[in-house]
Amino acid sequence: MAKKSMVIKEGRKKYEVRVRNRCKVCGRSRGYMRRFGLCRICFRQEALQGKLPGVVKSSW
Repeated sequence: MAKKSMVIKEGRKKYEVRVRNRCKVCGRSRGYMRRFGLCRICFRQEALQGKLPGVVKSSW
């Protein structure tokens, strides 16, 4: 989990270029999926619970 202080620190608007995408659920900055606004971990959890429309677990 991202530290709350890091989330707040990066939320400040000093330089527009340095804005970092963060997960809506946990605040994690790495492994972010722009299409869903989630990190890979939260994406997997929500996809398995069926909360993301159109996302299906693949099998072949």
